[in-house]
Amino acid sequence: MDLLAIKKIGVVGSGLMGNGIAQIVAAAGYGVVFCDISQQNLDKGYKAIAARLEKEVKNGKRSSASKEELLSKIKATVNYEDLADIDYLYEAVFEEIRTKKELYGKISKICQPACIFSTNTSGLSISEIASVTDRPDKFIGTHFFNPVPVMKLLEIIRGYDTSDATYETAVAVGKSIGKEIITVAEAPLFCVNRILVPMLNEAMFVLSEGIATKEDIDKGMALGANHPIGPLALADLVGLDTLLQVIKTLYEETGDSKYRPCPLLVKMVRAGKYGRKNGKGFYAYN
Repeated sequence: MDLLAIKKIGVVGSGLMGNGIAQIVAAAGYGVVFCDISQQNLDKGYKAIAARLEKEVKNGKRSSASKEELLSKIKATVNYEDLADIDYLYEAVFEEIRTKKELYGKISKICQPACIFSTNTSGLSISEIASVTDRPDKFIGTHFFNPVPVMKLLEIIRGYDTSDATYETAVAVGKSIGKEIITVAEAPLFCVNRILVPMLNEAMFVLSEGIATKEDIDKGMALGANHPIGPLALADLVGLDTLLQVIKTLYEETGDSKYRPCPLLVKMVRAGKYGRKNGKGFYAYN
């Protein structure tokens, strides 16, 4: 599809990733259909966008008129039928392959045949999700990084049937919304997370084994490895529930015991400690 033909983009999923994607897509000038099955979650996601834009206004980075213009481009809806005329779709629902496949089974029947589907995933199989759609050639993986409005990188991952035209369009759309692109072959956790996630998991083992405190682990990696944020603080930022799903994917896909999830992480998620998203993780947040 020609980039010039793309006028309206759907964003399904209103959580941290979804509302960030909706914001940058609207900021690039596209009309946005911002969709979630839950009105409560949708309202929360829309308010998060508005709050970030208001902060930009207060910091002198955006005018009030610009804020209102951007928000006017976002149509928030709980009706999947509103996706019928979109040209491109970014999906950012929960990082669980069954959830994603169930969603695409529904919206494949709604979206116009030319619409390209992009799943935002940290490491799930693009080919498997695409297999339930009516357009596996128009299906691709696009891995955004949190926080979406700030992080410049976008990983693009082709599935088994992804066409060259779909890949080229995904790259063009990604660049048009301000992202730097790297292309990655389909593999468990792709590129960045294949390197990053085992490090976060190992930091949790170091903590659980009493080798160092959480503060010293994070301080050590920040000052000793020049990381901008320590691994445990980063895990809280990513979301401990999301991180656990990602680690499980790597472990199950490879069958390698070195990738087993740290029991401490499993216990924390079971206790409802998800990190920054709900204020309770390795650290406490207001």
